Amino acid sequence: MKPYSVLLYYQYVPIEDTEAYRDAQHEFCVNNNLLGRIIIAPEGLNGTVSGLVADCEAYMKWVKEDPRFATIDFKVEYHEAHAFQKLHVRLKEEIVNSDLPVDPLKQTGTHLEPTEFKQMLQEDPDLVVIDMRSNYEHSVGKFKGAITFDMENLRELPDHIKEIEHLKGQGKKIVTYCTGGIKCEKASAYLLDQGFDNVYQLHGGIIKYGLEAGGEDFEGKCYVFDNRLTVDVNQVNPKVISKCYVCGTASDRMVNCANNDCNIHVAMCEDCGWKMEGACSEECKCSPNKRVYNGTGYYPKKSDHYTPLQGLKSFKKSMKKEEA
Repeated sequence: MKPYSVLLYYQYVPIEDTEAYRDAQHEFCVNNNLLGRIIIAPEGLNGTVSGLVADCEAYMKWVKEDPRFATIDFKVEYHEAHAFQKLHVRLKEEIVNSDLPVDPLKQTGTHLEPTEFKQMLQEDPDLVVIDMRSNYEHSVGKFKGAITFDMENLRELPDHIKEIEHLKGQGKKIVTYCTGGIKCEKASAYLLDQGFDNVYQLHGGIIKYGLEAGGEDFEGKCYVFDNRLTVDVNQVNPKVISKCYVCGTASDRMVNCANNDCNIHVAMCEDCGWKMEGACSEECKCSPNKRVYNGTGYYPKKSDHYTPLQGLKSFKKSMKKEEA
């Protein structure tokens, strides 16, 4: 087994003292050498972190000891090293940006476990699968036959409802999905609010489906928000669906454009990656703000002697200023 774990998780549950819980999360991660991104909001917890297997196991145990998070669902993958360069634990208004007027604690789509979803995919002719991720995410991988929207983020979902209005009253079973499940809690709730019936969501998202059901009929790779960029999901009938942005050949190798002013997420084959020095166009290749291509297409921000404690210290310092 690889020495590091990568955890993906969320829980919608009221958190009254978000500042105190933010400090507790940060201190535990610092003390256990965990890196990643964690969001604390009045509506819950959302995170993805990496660390040595033992440290991640300690973290999962610690989180679940809190009664509010006793049922939290951790998706666990394994990696050769840390999947992040830094640790950020932030306070926000929402644990996933949506601006949708819904509360998943009051109403949300019915959860489908991966094996249930797989059976429906294979046997139910009335099933309609809808991708709730951004366009650059589903461009490199999506479920076979899934409906996708040309949107940058979940806040744009209301603008695309008209594209599926025809599904109302047709007796269809609508299943929403995303990377880890968190977007679908609100997206499925919004569909119900807009008058759609028989709305479901893939519990745990694409990642859990790959881990527990083999990933069958997920075509391409799953985009992830760490230095891996994409991960394999389908262990049964994998298929490449994306094409190199530069030459058009089949490629599921995702990169960020090396031009820091562009930074679009596109598929790019290895040959074009080196030929274009990681840039998506000749214009970006000649940009004075082009970063040095390292063969991966992932450009972590410079650490500048960063230590995880800096985030906690700066947060407490800013809070003291506000109190004053």
